[in-house]
Amino acid sequence: MSTEQDRTTRYKEGSLTLTGTVMLGTGVMIGAGIFALTGQMAQMTGVLFPLAFLAAAVIVSFSSYSYVKISNAWPSAGGIGMYLYKAYGNRLPTAFNALLMYFSMVIAQSFLARTFGSYTMQLFGGDESGRMVPILGVSLILAAFLINLLGNRMIQGVASFIGILKIGGILIFGVVGVWVADSLLVDFSSTGEAGATGNFLGATALGILAFKGFTTITNSGSEVIDPKRNVGRAIIISIAACVVIYTLVGFAVASNLSLAEIIETQDYSLAAAARPALGEYAVWFTVAIAMMATAGGILASIFAVSRMLAMLTEMRLVPHRHFGMPGSIQKHTLVYTVVLGLVLTAFFDLSRIAALGIVFYLVMDIAIHWGVLRYLRGDVKAKAWVPAVAILLDLLVLGGFVWVKLNSDPFVIGVAVGTMVVIAAAEQFFLKRFQETGHSGHDESHAHDHH
Repeated sequence: MSTEQDRTTRYKEGSLTLTGTVMLGTGVMIGAGIFALTGQMAQMTGVLFPLAFLAAAVIVSFSSYSYVKISNAWPSAGGIGMYLYKAYGNRLPTAFNALLMYFSMVIAQSFLARTFGSYTMQLFGGDESGRMVPILGVSLILAAFLINLLGNRMIQGVASFIGILKIGGILIFGVVGVWVADSLLVDFSSTGEAGATGNFLGATALGILAFKGFTTITNSGSEVIDPKRNVGRAIIISIAACVVIYTLVGFAVASNLSLAEIIETQDYSLAAAARPALGEYAVWFTVAIAMMATAGGILASIFAVSRMLAMLTEMRLVPHRHFGMPGSIQKHTLVYTVVLGLVLTAFFDLSRIAALGIVFYLVMDIAIHWGVLRYLRGDVKAKAWVPAVAILLDLLVLGGFVWVKLNSDPFVIGVAVGTMVVIAAAEQFFLKRFQETGHSGHDESHAHDHH
């Protein structure tokens, strides 16, 4: 009996402050977005990429409405997993979409890890062998894993310290980059691969990856001080801070590098933009900021995603094996999350990692908004038109992104669709078998009945 009790995940209520929560959110957002997505977005839509960042901010602002409303009603350490449960109950839509979010967040960790490696190698003239980037990324994930084992206080302290240095450093880069630029005028008539509306929508979808880190805040819900008030505030503050930072840095890069240079250096474009403006010292400064940003992002992401998987496990929505490991389920899900992140970091490149992440995230995001619109609107006191607009915007950018990738890299869309089919089939089998054994799912009383 004591062994069974030891498996229970323990969440320390009131262990995260508002500032710490904001730093966890911005840690993931700034880490992925500004440092690695700039070049990929420029490749899709040319010098319109700063506008694509702004378009992504508008879409995420509509998206955040549903998350804020649900978190105010039911703050939970399971975050999105619990939100889906409230809307869809112990059924396939909950398990399927929660796992899409889980894999999207693990993909984000790998994205951050490889970005860390790409920027770090700029201190040594690049990585011609192609081996050091994944090795450095794997090392970073392992270091973040060890810090996560030390508990909330340590995570919050490290994330807050890194966050302050990172945001200050990026603001300095943006302001100085704009200040020393020959001209702030950007030729918006010069576009990327095809210059079509689809390309801009595709780049906007990638830009959403730069903001989706706000969802990590929801996964810490029950651990935040005064969660019904502070989770929503933390989400809004994080998004607002990132809008300012991304806009500033986007124009700094666009005004210091040509479109061809931005695309050529897409895995480390901020470091490349610093070189012509301020020389090698600026490159070292930018690389140091990138290393801090990506490290802080992985730390925050592992913290959040392992908690979500632990909640899904305790809700009996996903299978779980201890594999002889001691400790709570949350410690086990931390190990699974890190191992999966290590595999992706070692074997996938940045552009394909990003593509998988955005497809999974947007499908899940649409399910959240539909859940609010169809089932939870009255409970969370939400206006119908906001999630409806969020669904339309998500479908628009998802369609544009899939169209671009079908023309440039259809393999990655095939992998995304195939993975979703496997997840759906495996979950359907697990849930059916679990129900046949007579087990009931999570015993929350607020989940909606869909008969």
